[in-house]
Amino acid sequence: MFERLMPHMRVNTIYDIDLHALKEQGIIGIITDLDNTLVGAKVPLATPELVKWLDVVRDLGFKVVIVSNNNQTRVAKFAEPLNIPSIHAARKPANRAFKAALTVLELRAEQTAVIGDQMMTDVLGGRRMGLHTILVNPITPADEGFGTRINRIMERFVLSRLRKKGLWPEEDRK
Repeated sequence: MFERLMPHMRVNTIYDIDLHALKEQGIIGIITDLDNTLVGAKVPLATPELVKWLDVVRDLGFKVVIVSNNNQTRVAKFAEPLNIPSIHAARKPANRAFKAALTVLELRAEQTAVIGDQMMTDVLGGRRMGLHTILVNPITPADEGFGTRINRIMERFVLSRLRKKGLWPEEDRK
């Protein structure tokens, strides 16, 4: 059961993702979480570094959509200046928002990666939909809301089980 929470790839930040390797795997779409994945949870707009990264992503031919459990005001204020489609109040890990994101991207699941900082929402939801899952370390864990803090407690439990099975290295995140 815990294997459904294991990402296909783990990286420190989005900037550590090998975009060329994703393309070689046939992945041309990216569904990305917003808070603590692209920027800290309290950062209202994209950083210059993120804007550059998104330019590279687009130059390589990737399609991108932001899928967030956050509210419309937060998500739209962030996504609109970047000209990136978004889905707010996603209720990840439910399938509905991931299906909607695939429709927006006009891609199939096997052509798409989901990037996020939470095993219980981004990885579980992505794996259930057949997406390539990439787990990043949260940018500013101290700024997380109550629901995310509960998810982090569950993640620690899952990680302890995965470590006991030898499926997750001791020195890695969390």
